Amino acid sequence: MKRILWSTVFLLPALALAGLAVRSFPAAAEGARPLPAPAVDAPPGPAASAVVVLAGGCFWGVQGVFQHVKGVTSAISGYAGDDQRSAQYDLVSRGTTRHAESVQVTYDPRQVSYGRLLQIFFSVVHDPTELNRQGPDTGPQYRSAIFPTNAEQAGIAKAYIAQLDQARAFKKAIVTRIEPDRTFYPAESYHQDFLTRNPTFPYIAINDLPKIDDLKRVFPDLYRAAPVLVASVQSSK
Repeated sequence: MKRILWSTVFLLPALALAGLAVRSFPAAAEGARPLPAPAVDAPPGPAASAVVVLAGGCFWGVQGVFQHVKGVTSAISGYAGDDQRSAQYDLVSRGTTRHAESVQVTYDPRQVSYGRLLQIFFSVVHDPTELNRQGPDTGPQYRSAIFPTNAEQAGIAKAYIAQLDQARAFKKAIVTRIEPDRTFYPAESYHQDFLTRNPTFPYIAINDLPKIDDLKRVFPDLYRAAPVLVASVQSSK
């Protein structure tokens, strides 16, 4: 379970009764804005499917955002950065492994490009200037990282980070790490589709639902209301 200010468990019902929105809490993506699109991007090509693995704090919110992106066919929460033996939540959550909570995003490059997914990642999903933390979560398991599946992805990510830093898109330098040659391991089933299944869970309501709102506001052309869920993807296979 993520670290939570447990007083909010009791505050949320009281706020609802008072007619106050949960949005009044500071949000992880507060002030999200559209960053410049990558100057270098992958061409569509003939392939109907491609994969990118991204880490930007708690995987509940990262998965939840990408599940609402048009062109994404699957978003799976998991771990990347270490071996299979240590890819367990009770180990990763201690911060003693090299894993980061990550999300494997499968998408159709003919509908949404790799660069556009990176634009969403940096604009809405997380704060790439926070080192080894996101919001209330601290530790290397919550680091900002991109796990490229090939040299092209790595090159585009490096170029985009340099582009954003040069444009001073953020007040501080981007600390996102690019970690090639790392295997992705799916997380336990109870972590999958967590945002969709638990929209009133305090951590989700405070930290992650505002990111969905920001996706809709900042990228209306890429937002879709119905998320693609892990359960539905698995059942269709």
